[in-house]
Amino acid sequence: MTTTTLPGEEHRITCHLDRLLADRQMTLTELAERVGVTVVNLSVLKNDRAKAVRFSTLTRICDVLGCQPGDILSLAPPTS
Repeated sequence: MTTTTLPGEEHRITCHLDRLLADRQMTLTELAERVGVTVVNLSVLKNDRAKAVRFSTLTRICDVLGCQPGDILSLAPPTS
């Protein structure tokens, strides 16, 4: 099954990296270094501007933070 995103349609995924980093007293820079991605890429994810995330990156983030994907990402309810 293929789904198409219409122009202007926004996703409802929310990223909770801020909370997880604060809980672990870790900076975004430290996480980026430990995960092996750029701070810019993690910042895009953290600020809910990412359009996609690789499972391999999500796996490394979970390994470093000691969490599950559902701790990092959640789905907001529809607005309409």
